[in-house]
Amino acid sequence: MMQNKGKIYVKKFIILLFWLGVWQILAMGVDNVLLVVTPLQALRALFIQAGQAEFWRSAFGSMWRIALGFLLGAVLALFLAAVSYRYKITEEVLRPFMVFCKAVPVAVFAVLILIWWGSSMLAVAICFLVVFPNIYLNTLEGLKSADRGLLEMAEVFRLPYGTRFFYIYRPALKPFLLSAFQLSLGMCWKSGVAAEVIGTPDHSIGGALYLAKIYLDTADLFAWTVVIVVLSVLFEKIIFYGIEVFFRWEPACKRPPMPQKIAARERRTLCVWNLGKSFHDQWIFRHVDHEFLGGEPYVLDTPSGSGKTTFFRCLCGLERPEEGGVSGIDTFSVQFQEDRLCEDYSVVKNLEMVLGDAAQAREILVQLLPEEALEQPCRELSGGMKRRVSLVRAMEAGAQCVLLDEPFTGLDEENRKKAEAYIRQKAGERILMLATHIRPAEELPQTVRM
Repeated sequence: MMQNKGKIYVKKFIILLFWLGVWQILAMGVDNVLLVVTPLQALRALFIQAGQAEFWRSAFGSMWRIALGFLLGAVLALFLAAVSYRYKITEEVLRPFMVFCKAVPVAVFAVLILIWWGSSMLAVAICFLVVFPNIYLNTLEGLKSADRGLLEMAEVFRLPYGTRFFYIYRPALKPFLLSAFQLSLGMCWKSGVAAEVIGTPDHSIGGALYLAKIYLDTADLFAWTVVIVVLSVLFEKIIFYGIEVFFRWEPACKRPPMPQKIAARERRTLCVWNLGKSFHDQWIFRHVDHEFLGGEPYVLDTPSGSGKTTFFRCLCGLERPEEGGVSGIDTFSVQFQEDRLCEDYSVVKNLEMVLGDAAQAREILVQLLPEEALEQPCRELSGGMKRRVSLVRAMEAGAQCVLLDEPFTGLDEENRKKAEAYIRQKAGERILMLATHIRPAEELPQTVRM
């Protein structure tokens, strides 16, 4: 690892030397200090400037203006993107402003703000206007790209909004935010310094560049350019370090509002009356009437493609039936046909989302999974392991009715028997329904034909 890092640093140093060599050759070829100075002449000018107090006032003055504009734009963009995602009307209201910001040149904004507001905060305003639409649009797109299957899972398990944000929306946002911040940081420094050149506020890099142009001091111009590059890279490193910490952070999950302690002991009845669901004017099932009693597990005995998954979705509220209804049960948990796990996070973290307790999650999971797999990201697990994790999540959520859709898919005989024993152990007095093509080793007492 250390050798690889050393090679990377050597490579970067060689690339830097290459471009300094190109700069030196260009300066020697032009041979006119009013047009191009050598790297040593620029460095000498930089050392002379650094010995003056005004140099540091200008550098820090520009730094705080550009940083303030960037942070104001980023924070407001993130907030309004979240509001627009939640309330469609907000997106529609803001759309003309976004089009306006993207279409109008920065120079127009600079002149208008200079007239209205003066030069002191011109760079702040310009940086804000450059950053805001870019981060807003990318954040909104990232929120819209969140996995719909995981959002349905969160709805069924009643995951708190904090858990949904950190473990469903945040991974979806990552590529969009990284791209938006990368682009915005570069544009921010370019437009901010350009605005200072136009407004020439006191104690600013833009003002120093303007003076270098007036006095034809090319060495100072190159020296200040080096300062801009260094400050821009430093600011970018700070921002991206904060972003990296944010995406690595895994806060503890709060317990969802499920009746965890009493569901397994409370005997309830689920009443399904005249239930019917159709798609494109074709009935998937119709006139389903049944009472499901707690403590008596049920197997849905219908052919493949007959609507068992759709039936489960109607029961737990993910689909609205065209006819009939469901009553008697307040909370459901579901093992979906797809595993619907948060793939970037560990097995323990996925169960912690519904339990609110990592230690308890670990104790439960070792019943069906090897201990060394518990801290692995779910994307690294085999299909059978993922299936067992989703089974444990459904059984441990504390819901009054548990719906298991193909719970034994991908399991070998040994693990299937373990899963069956686990289901019988955890069923309690709850209503338990299984939709499966693999018959359990011990026949369940109730079979339902739709």
